Amino acid sequence: MTLLQSVSEEATPSTSPIRVLIVDDSAFMRFTISKYLNEAEDITVVGSARDGEEALDLIPKLKPDVVTLDVEMPRMDGLSCLREIMSRFPLPVVMLSSLTKEGAWETVQALTIGAVDFVTKPETKANMAAVVEDILTKVRRAAKAKVKPLRSRAAVGTTEPAILKPKLETAELGKGITKHTRPMEKGDKVLIIGSSTGGPRALNTVVPDIPAELPAAVLIVQHMPVGFTRSLAERLNSASKLYVKEAAPGDELMVGCALVAPGGFHMVLDEENRIALNQSPPVHGVRPSVDVTMTSVVQKFGAATIGVVLTGMGSDGTNGSLLIHSAGGWIIAEAESTSVVWGMPRSVFEAGAANEVLPLQEIAAAIQRAINSHR
Repeated sequence: MTLLQSVSEEATPSTSPIRVLIVDDSAFMRFTISKYLNEAEDITVVGSARDGEEALDLIPKLKPDVVTLDVEMPRMDGLSCLREIMSRFPLPVVMLSSLTKEGAWETVQALTIGAVDFVTKPETKANMAAVVEDILTKVRRAAKAKVKPLRSRAAVGTTEPAILKPKLETAELGKGITKHTRPMEKGDKVLIIGSSTGGPRALNTVVPDIPAELPAAVLIVQHMPVGFTRSLAERLNSASKLYVKEAAPGDELMVGCALVAPGGFHMVLDEENRIALNQSPPVHGVRPSVDVTMTSVVQKFGAATIGVVLTGMGSDGTNGSLLIHSAGGWIIAEAESTSVVWGMPRSVFEAGAANEVLPLQEIAAAIQRAINSHR
C-alpha cells in the first residue's frame, strides 16, 4: 500500500506535459528516472540536479511543475532543500527515501514540511522498474496537488523526537516532560481523525492544538505504508500535548492519548473497547481505512463519536461519517482552501455528512467545541 492508493479520481488530461526536475546524487538514478519519465507522453524532464544547492539554483530557471527529491545528498540534503523549496517557491515534491528506521523518520519529516508524497528507493537495481512506475503515478498526482508555503509549525522538529515507551500510562519523554493519561469515564467521547495525501502536515497543525485534558480518546488514521506510521506517531508526540503512539493490540482508549493506526492494518475496537488490528481486505484500496475505524467506533459509542476528515484523495471516511452523522455525532471536514487535495473532505461534504467545513487552522478549536458540548 502506498500513501496515494486511495485515489479515486483519474488524472485530468493536460494540454501541456508535466515539467519535472530530478534531484538525486546518484547518476544512475538521475538517468533511469529521466529515461522512464520522458517516455510518458504527459511528462517531460526539464532538468536534473546532483544535490539540493544545484536544485535551488535550477528551480527558478526551469520552473518545474513537480520535483522528485532524494533525501541523502552531499552539500545540501533533501530535507534542507525541501524547506527552502517550500519557503521560497512552493511546488509539489515527491521524496525518494530508504525503507529504514532513519529513512522513515526523514520521510515523515518531509511530509510534515510539505512534500506531497514519497517513493521508497529499491534495495537492488532489479527492482527499479516497479519503483519508476510508482514515481510516474505519483508525479502525475502530485502535479494536481495544492502546495502551501512553509509555516513556522511545519518547520519545527528538525531533530529526532524521543522514542516512545510502549505503555499508555504516564509517559516520561525526557527533559522533565511528562504526559498524563486517564481511563475514559461516562460522558467522554471518541475523536477519529482521518487523512491521506497532505495528511502528515495537516495532522501537525491540528493535533498539537488539542489539549491533553480534553475529555476524549483520540484515534488517528493516516494512509501510510507499513514501517512509516510509528515515525509519524513519534513526530506528532514530540509536538503535542497529547501522548501519541502507534496503536498496538489491546491498547485502551484513554483521555490524553492519541493512537495512530499502523500501516497495513485496519484499526477497530473489540468487545471490551480495546484496540484490535486486522488485515482484512483493503477498503477503497487502503489499509488502514478511515471508514473501518469510524464504523467500529460509532457502533460502540454512537452520538459520543466525533469525526474529522482532513486532506486526501478519494472518498475514504465518507461512509463512516454518514454513520456518525446519522447517530447524532459530529463531523468536521477540512475546507478546500487549505486542503492539499480536496478529495476525502469534499466527498464527506457532498454526501451531506459534514456538520462543519472549516480551514485547517480552525479545526482544533472546532474539535474542542464539539467534544465539550452536550456533556
